[in-house]
Amino acid sequence: MKTDLLLIPMSARYRDMRAAAIAAEEAGFDGLWTWDHLRDPDGESGPGVPEAWTTLTALAEATRRIALGPLVLNVANRHPGLLANMAATLQAISGGRLLLGIGAGGSQRTPYAAEQRAIGQAVERDEVRARKVVEAIELMRRLWSGHAGFLRPEPPPPIIVGGFGPRMAGIAGRYGDGFNTQAMHPKLAELARVAREEHVKSGRNGAAFILTVFAGLDDRWLRADSRGRQMLEGAGVDRLILLQEPPFDPDEIRAAGRVLAGTP
Repeated sequence: MKTDLLLIPMSARYRDMRAAAIAAEEAGFDGLWTWDHLRDPDGESGPGVPEAWTTLTALAEATRRIALGPLVLNVANRHPGLLANMAATLQAISGGRLLLGIGAGGSQRTPYAAEQRAIGQAVERDEVRARKVVEAIELMRRLWSGHAGFLRPEPPPPIIVGGFGPRMAGIAGRYGDGFNTQAMHPKLAELARVAREEHVKSGRNGAAFILTVFAGLDDRWLRADSRGRQMLEGAGVDRLILLQEPPFDPDEIRAAGRVLAGTP
């Protein structure tokens, strides 16, 4: 099971995210992610939120080995045709390190609905937003196939669909290459089963499906012999994504890497 870091962008500054990314790569982490949000719902007077795709593109130039991904892009924020080209470009810049996380965005029940309304975006019903995820995946794959001279990513990045219920798990399996949810989701095993079964029904190899989960950064997720980590491995999790809040301390990240590696 690979272990990644997610740099929470709320009130973060790019220079600190860059330093954290370099430290994470040096410390042996496998991947680096950030959230796709445009404002901090808890910080009206803070410095704001760096935009996810711009940040990841810059971090692709600052790093050499570590995988990079958004967790997860709200498909309402970028037209999928444009996103297809953005992804193909970042795949070229990074040398094939992109993990393309996408999702339906926050519902009306979440604090993130306010940022969508602030930029003139309607927050649709759950089933409408879910359908737009499917439409985005289908269009991106069509454009990546070389349709009408569009840039083709080499290789196409895996599309990892984020969600918390069986609807999005099923979409991830049928149309995507992976599924992301909470590490401590009470129905993690069930959601993983739904996603993998749908992946096989779509005619693809279930063993190649990528299951990723996220949790807070602490030692119980870093130590190989911890009950939590063993539970995730038993559920077939491929990547564990650990969240870190700003300000990011490179020394703390390197120390976490030593715990992960089992070295003093």
